[in-house]
Amino acid sequence: MRDAFNHFAVKASQLLGSPWAFSGAVLLILGWALLGPVFGFSDQWELFINTSTTIVTFLMVFLIQNTQNRDITSVQLKLDELIRAIDGARNTLIGLEEIPDAEMSAIKQEFSDLKTDEDRASSPHP
Repeated sequence: MRDAFNHFAVKASQLLGSPWAFSGAVLLILGWALLGPVFGFSDQWELFINTSTTIVTFLMVFLIQNTQNRDITSVQLKLDELIRAIDGARNTLIGLEEIPDAEMSAIKQEFSDLKTDEDRASSPHP
């Protein structure tokens, strides 16, 4: 089931992220707006668009999250492979996305300190 959903999510995000899908959505909104006078701008007319957009938004959240999760995992794996393949790179950084926030903050501070040290070393001394 997971593979079927992933396949569906990828195809749906490609289709729904296209200019054609956006154009179609704009046309639907324009059509709805043009029908306002026909329905007297009634509560049902307004409820239709509110309900429709809420349902679409609710479903799209899951598709977008699935696509982002796959993209992030893909990027992390590629970065892990680069770290593993480069001599001198710290292999301890592989899988960094899985460590606790406190450890990640400490590593971030370490890199910030390294940058500060490099900035000081490269600045001209009076």
